[in-house]
Amino acid sequence: MINNDVLRSLRYSLNINDATVLEVFSQANYSLTQPELAAFLLPEGDENRVLCSDEVMAHFLDGLVCFKRGKNDNLPAQPVQWPINNNVILKKLRVAFELKDADLHDILQAADFPVSKPELSALFRKEGQKNFRPCGDQLLRNFLKGLTLRLRG
Repeated sequence: MINNDVLRSLRYSLNINDATVLEVFSQANYSLTQPELAAFLLPEGDENRVLCSDEVMAHFLDGLVCFKRGKNDNLPAQPVQWPINNNVILKKLRVAFELKDADLHDILQAADFPVSKPELSALFRKEGQKNFRPCGDQLLRNFLKGLTLRLRG
């Protein structure tokens, strides 16, 4: 899935403004300006739209974890992980929103995209492990849709 779409969807789901999005980035010690953010959030056909890189998305997701759960000063800062794929996005969102397996099933069910327990657990396995399954764009899109329904009602 395109990182710009994920960023735009999460901004809508959380019902936050640009200033708060910039604060999320600052939680991950990443500096982003208002015009840069605005260029990421432009619709797909706009000629001024700038593609959100994996590095920017990785910093946003790490900042979101800190924003939602708080920073733990007792632990050393984790290095930012990229390249980003749909599985990493799903894992980071699971951590940020403190979602359990039942919550994930409920979110996907709310989006009319039921997934079995083995299928769901395969998404969170380490890449290269025999039961690993890559997260498709459709599953991530429906997860974001269900998350929006959960957060915004």
